Parts: sequence; C-alpha cells; structure tokens
Amino acid sequence: MRIEGLSVVIPALNAAATLPAVLAALGDAPAEVLVVDGGSTDGTTAPRLITAPRGRGTQIAAGIAAARGPWLLLLHADTRLAPGWAEAAGVAMASPDRAAYFRFALDDAAPQARRLERAVAWRCRVLGLPYGDQGLLIHRDLLAQVGGMRPLPLMEDVDLVRRLGRARLAALPVAAVTSAARWRRDGWWARSARNLTCLALFYAGLPPGMIARIYTGRGRR
Repeated sequence: MRIEGLSVVIPALNAAATLPAVLAALGDAPAEVLVVDGGSTDGTTAPRLITAPRGRGTQIAAGIAAARGPWLLLLHADTRLAPGWAEAAGVAMASPDRAAYFRFALDDAAPQARRLERAVAWRCRVLGLPYGDQGLLIHRDLLAQVGGMRPLPLMEDVDLVRRLGRARLAALPVAAVTSAARWRRDGWWARSARNLTCLALFYAGLPPGMIARIYTGRGRR
C-alpha cells in the first residue's frame, strides 16, 4: 500500500544495528523516508540521509523542514512498525485535525517487557501521554497550529503531545516494536525509574538540557 503525501522522519545516532530493520518494515509505503543523523560513528546510513546537530528534537525539526509531504510520521531509529501499519495510518489520515500513535511493544519475551507494555498502555489510555517510541503521525497544519517541533535535547515527544492534548490524539491498533536493548543493559526497573524521574522533572519545570544530564551514554527510553 502506497501512502502518497507521507514523509517519515527518523532521527538517528549510532543506529546501524537497528535502523535497517526499521526501514525494511516501512517498505515502499511512505512517499519518502528521511533519516536525520546526529553525528553517528558506527556507519549508520540510509538511502536518504541528512545531518543535523545532535539532539532528537533538533534532528526531527531538521527532518520536518526537509520533508516534502503534508503528513509526517515521526519514528525512532530502533522502533519497527508491525505489519498493517500502513493501512492503519491511511485510515488515520482521514482526520487531519488529530495526531495518531501506535501501540507500544518490546522485542523481548521477558515478563518484565509485558508488564512495561501494560504500564505504557495505561499511561496512554488514562493520561493521554504516548512517547516517541510509539511513533507519531501528524499533519503539518496541526503541527504548526500547536507550535511545531521544538529543538529540545530531551523530552521533545512529551512536550509535543502535551501541546496537542488528549482530544487531538488517537491510538492506532498496530504495534510499534521497540528494541529492549536499553532495558536489558540498564536493568528493567532502573531504566523505567530513570524515565519516570525525567518525566517528573520535566513536569516540574526543570530545563530539558539539565534533565538530559541524568542520562549516560546519550541513550533514551
């Protein structure tokens, strides 16, 4: 299924291990796919690669500026969309006044992964707060209406969905399967606790640049 007018924007940093599967899952459905590299040193590459200063918000903003489509799908470089995503996106694109996100899933069979998936489902359902690792499908006009993508080093996804508000967010019935490597590396509870701490600090008003220093190795979620 070809989706005319859809540009996929993928910020990347040392994503050579995960990006090929992410691109393969997209197939030929999007009209264009832009990978925005923030200074990778591992050979990260893509058919259409542009560069931008490091920082996910900055990279996404650069990709949006370079993209040609009226619809944007903002996607992480370690998040692979499950089969059926294009059909679900096509249905959502009938409502340009709403943004849409996919169901969070992890590529790990551990019970901790299933518990985390249920917690994220609750967060989205009750708090209306999907994260960037669920993808975000949004029309340019709606994005401009809420102030665009801010070039934040961290929490750019939370910042955007807060401005959108729950009434302008729709859940799609297809999984966005994210690599669980960070949770396996840092520990399931430690990684989740770090994410919650950063979220709380963001809501408390701490500048994203200061929150970013909580992280080591520049990894997120």
